[in-house]
Amino acid sequence: MTFAYFSILILSLLNAFCAAYAKKLAHFTPADNHDPRDFMAKATGKAARLNAAQNNGYEVLPIYAAAVIIAHATGEASQDAINFWAFAFLALRVAFIWAYANDKSTLRSIIWGLGYLCIIALFIAAC
Repeated sequence: MTFAYFSILILSLLNAFCAAYAKKLAHFTPADNHDPRDFMAKATGKAARLNAAQNNGYEVLPIYAAAVIIAHATGEASQDAINFWAFAFLALRVAFIWAYANDKSTLRSIIWGLGYLCIIALFIAAC
């Protein structure tokens, strides 16, 4: 399996990390597990922002996974290029999560845009 393929799993794990850390900050208990979405909807501060980062990560996952798979499937992109853009995307996702958690809204938006450019680059590499 290539790094880029593995990066799809890493992105999912980053989302799970956001969820777990958000719940820890919000003092989530087993009793809250009866309706965790409602519990997290009431979270505030860093916990709410990490929950939002998790949601954003799941929103971008399908298009990112498609870009990685298409880049591999066409055979037009070099493996080094695919892995480069996958690594760049993951590094930007980590920065995005940090910026989101720390309420750096403008920086977060810039990082999100750069991450989306990595996805576009994967599609272009497949041409």
